[in-house]
Amino acid sequence: MTNTANGHTFYIPVMGTAFTIDTPLMVAKYGISSVISLVDDVLIEQMRKFYSEKSGEPYEEITDKDEDSRAHRITCYLNLVNKLVQRQLDNLKASSFIDGSDIVRYYELLPNVAAKQIYEEMLVENNPINKQVMQTKLRTLVTPGSIDVNIMTKLDRDNYKGKEKLAPEFADALAAFRGFAQSDLNSSMIFSAGMNLRLFSYIAQFDDFFPNEHGHIQKKIVLKVSDYRSAEIQGKFLAKRGVWVSEYRIESGLNCGGHAFATMGYLLGPVLEEFKLRKNELIEKLFSICNKALTAKDRSIMHSAPPVKITVQGGIGTKDEDELLRDFYEVDSTGWGTPFLLVPEATNVDDYHIKKLTESTKEDVFLSTSSPLGIPFWNLKNSGSEIERQNHIDIGRPGSPCPKGFLVSNTEFTKVPICKASRGFQRRKIKEIAEENYSPEQLPVVRDEMLSKSCICHDLSGTVKVKLGIEPDVYPAICPGPNIVNFSRIATLEEMVSHIYGRINQLINPDRPHMFERELALYINYLREEIDNFSVGLSTRKQSYFDEFKNNLQEGIEHYKQLPQTLIKDKWNSFIEELKLLYDDIEALTLESITTT
Repeated sequence: MTNTANGHTFYIPVMGTAFTIDTPLMVAKYGISSVISLVDDVLIEQMRKFYSEKSGEPYEEITDKDEDSRAHRITCYLNLVNKLVQRQLDNLKASSFIDGSDIVRYYELLPNVAAKQIYEEMLVENNPINKQVMQTKLRTLVTPGSIDVNIMTKLDRDNYKGKEKLAPEFADALAAFRGFAQSDLNSSMIFSAGMNLRLFSYIAQFDDFFPNEHGHIQKKIVLKVSDYRSAEIQGKFLAKRGVWVSEYRIESGLNCGGHAFATMGYLLGPVLEEFKLRKNELIEKLFSICNKALTAKDRSIMHSAPPVKITVQGGIGTKDEDELLRDFYEVDSTGWGTPFLLVPEATNVDDYHIKKLTESTKEDVFLSTSSPLGIPFWNLKNSGSEIERQNHIDIGRPGSPCPKGFLVSNTEFTKVPICKASRGFQRRKIKEIAEENYSPEQLPVVRDEMLSKSCICHDLSGTVKVKLGIEPDVYPAICPGPNIVNFSRIATLEEMVSHIYGRINQLINPDRPHMFERELALYINYLREEIDNFSVGLSTRKQSYFDEFKNNLQEGIEHYKQLPQTLIKDKWNSFIEELKLLYDDIEALTLESITTT
């Protein structure tokens, strides 16, 4: 979890399967927390080999044939990352306070917290003895960023040995969780994409997720959620099993990168307001439930509720927006993801694609149907993955050979699930579509949606393989959030961190809409597409769905109108004018096609 008391007020969230796969090795020593995806154990094993050889650590390959290979690969990689970060930290603490040293960089990156103030006082201290005392204290205050991990709960493929299905604990999500649980990390597991009952129930098998006799929890649970109700339901489910949720990580439903979990028009501001007003109520309720469960399990109870953080991510672009979230909505820290795709010192994007990102426009970054999971997915139109996907279609062989299979879920044509992006599925589906009685309006929509599916579980690992020379001939997929079009400069770590804290400005679009209004506009476009699908008979939505969606958007606008003017500062007038225009856009979304059908 992010330490904001004496450190940074932001974290770098998980991005794809590869963009942050080794980010802790680049930023943790500077106190910046980040998140590793545990989806792709094949990539994880490749990364362990790369960093073992680079650091001189022994390496013995863990193959698919090895017992519990997925969990074992993850444990070994996380232990290696933790070991190397500790080594970096020891070297940083031992470095001298001279220009260019790691410890100087550590303190120069910090915002205006107590430790930074001591550092600045040390710089101007003239007494050598006092200066040495202050430097010794500063070394003790150095705290690494957390090495957190993420599981997308929907990616829980059952695995087989031949034709025999293996026990549930060998399914992808449970094996990945076990890999983290057996590691020596003292950090957080972040669950995204909603509740997975067997995964959440599995937590109880590992002691590190329960408080010890001193109330300390070695490994913490973080839930990524889009609204308060989801947090309460999932938090209660876990509390009934004695598991405490240490952080609720709120993400914009649409103004994010990668998979976008659109809500019923619940906007970020009103969602944060509900968390602000009901946080203590949630903690009290779950504390009672959790202690009751701990007692029943004959485990140590908690004498007081452990800290619970509320954090937020999705489309943040300026210091003012960041401060609004932390000061007005009282969130503990903020997640900055997409802008860090332009920071080679922190994330993995190969040279070809980082150039594409710097040149990207609104037309290049689009909310696609590319994900085989059927969840909207932000995509870069001219990425290697998208170009290769279209090439397969052009030569009459659509689909992927499905080299990894992490997204297999469909059983329309087979007993064993296959992926909708696979060549086998698309071949069968094209034939089925041709035999169906689709109207001229429906046919191209259905066909394009089916052919849009990309092999993202493999292609999302491409950028790091190209960048590090592990597999240079892959076709990477890139999934930035829409906020990327406001950042067009490749930045150093210092530049991006300084932008977050308002020391410099990295934005290239002076007319960039406020993050709240950008999210609102994205939801309006999303609702418009939903209505279009209904109008051609490709949606089973009820009129009540559209009415509720519109109402939630309009209530969100009313919430934003009531914000104190000082929060939006000198852009208040344009902020209000844009809200009026967006309100009119919502009103213009006619449902006549629904009521007359």
